[in-house]
Amino acid sequence: MVATVLRLRYRILANTLTRSPWRLVGFCFGVLGALWMLGLAALAVVALVIGGVPAARIALPLAGGVLVLGWLLGPLVVAGADTTIDTVRLAPFPIGERDLMRALFTVSLGGIPGIATTIVALLAAGAWLPHPLAVVAAVPLHLIGVGTCVLAGRLGVDVFGGLGGSRRAREVIGTVTLVLVAMTGPIIIGIGALIGNVARGPAAFAAAAEIVGWTPFGAAWSAAGDIAGGAVLPAVGKTLVAVATPALLWLLWRRALRTGVGAGPRPTSRTVAPGRTGLFGIAPTGPVGATWARSLTAWTRDPRYLRQLVFVPVFPVLFLIAGGGVDGTPFGMSAVLVALVLAIAGYADVSYDGTAFATVLGSGIRGWADRVGRMLGAACIGVPAVILVALVTTGLAGAWSRLPAVLGAGLGLVLVGYGVSAVSSALIVVPVAAPGDNPFRSVPGQTFLSGMLVFVVLAACLLLASPALVIAVIAAGTGSAGLGLLAATVGLGTGAIVIVAGVIAGGRIFDRNAPALLAQIRAFPTS
Repeated sequence: MVATVLRLRYRILANTLTRSPWRLVGFCFGVLGALWMLGLAALAVVALVIGGVPAARIALPLAGGVLVLGWLLGPLVVAGADTTIDTVRLAPFPIGERDLMRALFTVSLGGIPGIATTIVALLAAGAWLPHPLAVVAAVPLHLIGVGTCVLAGRLGVDVFGGLGGSRRAREVIGTVTLVLVAMTGPIIIGIGALIGNVARGPAAFAAAAEIVGWTPFGAAWSAAGDIAGGAVLPAVGKTLVAVATPALLWLLWRRALRTGVGAGPRPTSRTVAPGRTGLFGIAPTGPVGATWARSLTAWTRDPRYLRQLVFVPVFPVLFLIAGGGVDGTPFGMSAVLVALVLAIAGYADVSYDGTAFATVLGSGIRGWADRVGRMLGAACIGVPAVILVALVTTGLAGAWSRLPAVLGAGLGLVLVGYGVSAVSSALIVVPVAAPGDNPFRSVPGQTFLSGMLVFVVLAACLLLASPALVIAVIAAGTGSAGLGLLAATVGLGTGAIVIVAGVIAGGRIFDRNAPALLAQIRAFPTS
């Protein structure tokens, strides 16, 4: 059974690559990325051999712990992972639980990440070449570490990927996960800066490696180092932890499969009290008002939209830590980067409607009304967010003279983005997570081309907003209040012109192209 599923996985992969040139290009980029990582791993092993046992005993447990953590969290935040053979697809077939788990484990191990991780683990065993006994122990221990990685990845997919639990629970888990992942960068930078300011930095890393070596994340990568250092009892203890970890993960994974796949589908609808129409009772009547209310409801309640807003407070914090404090120019201009993220958030807005887009078409709404309504919903969130970040950052920096330039660049960019998105979302639909799914799970149907489209939209936004951006940068660098006011005037003026042009052009394209968009949405593979 395991061999059959593995052959099926490679057959599907071959058919997919031969049918879609863009998928083949994306696959080639994945292979090149894996080869690049393998080259870096080989160089790192050589460096560790030269550095001796102390360096390897610090580096391997920490690197191995990060590797296991990456396998656990990677499927939650990395889009485009392979979902041709997964738990949901195999669940309807008469496959025993043990055979199903073995098949899924083998499929994960046989993918590019699994193969690359295995080779890296075997290369890492070479760090102990001056100590043959440690090498002999490191090979099976590192293979156990690879098994831990794969099982952690499967557990992460099947627990957080939407197999079990209520819709609200999955949404909360997904949103909290993204918040934690988004804050990882600032946290790591802050820790790095703290360690850099402390004279005993190497000692701190050694202490961290010792702690991680006794955890399920680093035990398999640390025991061989104790053997090379002559610490037999710690090596035995860490070996026991390393062996027990995949066994525990296997039991947890089996539990997740039983409570997830076996529980069947859960209801995703809820009852609303009579007369409670939410924003629809507040917004103006008519097609624009209804679309406005629907769009704003999505921006305030749908995690697929809310995840765009998670980065609003992250960028100022990141620049505060890495950009020289509140007096640094990057911190003062962080509102512009927030505007850039919000500007392209709705570049394929129709995709989030899913097959419910048919009801939009059935209403007979005109294209311009749909464009304006969606734009107003996004602007009710995006414009205040940019203004708030600009006020807070310039206020903390005490650089109020820079506020017109920051607002001009930020508002100009976000308004231009709304105008560009009014056109792009009438042309582009891409596979997205379904309503109620974890918004960070891998989505079938994503291709290299669909992933590149966002960069095309991004380039268009930057090009159209470039006059205001250039003037704002010069104003911030020179401290000129006059140039700051000019940047604000140019930004708002350019944004207004692009919005009007985008609504007119996007509305006409929508009227002509909407049925084709619905056909594309219906043709997307479902998970």
